[in-house]
Amino acid sequence: MMRALAPVATLLLGVAILLTGQGLQGVLVPVRATMENFSTLAVGFIGGVYFLGFTYGCWRGPRLIRRAGHVRVFAAMTAIASASPLLAGLWVNVISWGALRFVTGFCFAVLYIVIESWLNERATDENRGVVFSAYILINMTVLAVGQQMLLLDDPGSLNLFALVSVMVSLAAVPLLMSTREEPCPIEDARFDFRFLYNNSPTGMLGCLTSGLANGSFWALAPVFIAAYVTDLSFSAWFMTAVVLGGAAGQWPLGWLSDRVDRRYVLVAICLAAVGVALAMWLLAPLLPVWGILMLGAAWGASAFPIYAIAVAQANDRASADNYVMISSGLLMMYGFGAITGPFIASGLMTLLGGGGLFLYTAVVHALLALYVTLRRRRRISVAPGRHTDFSDALTATHTASSVFEEELEGAAVRRETSNVSPH
Repeated sequence: MMRALAPVATLLLGVAILLTGQGLQGVLVPVRATMENFSTLAVGFIGGVYFLGFTYGCWRGPRLIRRAGHVRVFAAMTAIASASPLLAGLWVNVISWGALRFVTGFCFAVLYIVIESWLNERATDENRGVVFSAYILINMTVLAVGQQMLLLDDPGSLNLFALVSVMVSLAAVPLLMSTREEPCPIEDARFDFRFLYNNSPTGMLGCLTSGLANGSFWALAPVFIAAYVTDLSFSAWFMTAVVLGGAAGQWPLGWLSDRVDRRYVLVAICLAAVGVALAMWLLAPLLPVWGILMLGAAWGASAFPIYAIAVAQANDRASADNYVMISSGLLMMYGFGAITGPFIASGLMTLLGGGGLFLYTAVVHALLALYVTLRRRRRISVAPGRHTDFSDALTATHTASSVFEEELEGAAVRRETSNVSPH
């Protein structure tokens, strides 16, 4: 593991510092908004605008990286993202906070693109699952640490906003001081959903599914807890249990996905997430609080690693020239899911009560498992076609354009995808 992580150690250190600040900011903003008597609609607006900025950043990020390079863009985005919380602490109103959260979402989307494309270039097909699992493990752990930093001072003062700014600024130092070579410049930054799907539909839809489920969880888990537990402070313990469960699942599942077909791992953890979610939906009214915590940890261990494994699956089938475009596209798919998922889940919760949240996630994960299984069966059914020449096999089916990356061996896929313009 250490050998796999050594080439990206400084990058991961910067990520840890950056996301600690992001974790604090993520909990500080709604808490301060509540203290300022912002309406529930206003708080929802501020949260939604963040993901709008995030989605826009996924679209524009590759062009910025092409123009200025990975290191310069990382430095610029951390500088802007560092200024945003300071301004939020000085200008406390709904309009300015909405604008600043849009800017923050944009900056963090671009930063994620830089980070994930950089990790992809340094990783290999043999260790990509481990590298991305370590990245997600760090991501989740430091986000939880950042959330606990809310207890360091009064959320009503400027101090915590200043602390967020300091953490985000310091995140650029390890990367800027590193002597390791930055990723190769990208030649084309145009975005193409068709190319993203053709490269790996499993990876693309896995990221969308992760956004649909995880975005709904982050937005609505406190509502779920309030339906069954009168002590609202229990929400913090429940969220921590889920995060720790997700962190614990990252490493073993990433290690496993480097040794067997990643699609098998995706199907297995989706089915596990379905089972735990159904248990949560049916049993939460009957369970003691420790039982809810245990189920929450189990759900996190199965649901949260889906994104990392889906990203690794997609990048296994990509050439180095396409890492930035693919990273931005996968993040955009996650963003789409995180925007739309809470609306669907909240409607189901209105009809069925708080447990509807986990019924919704069960359906989402079941659909992904079904899709991946059907694609896998299709691959097995066409396996004899490998004995024909590549050109003959390509002209023999009308569906080759959408499934070729999962029907052919890795070397043939890389030659094919390298000839496809990401436009």
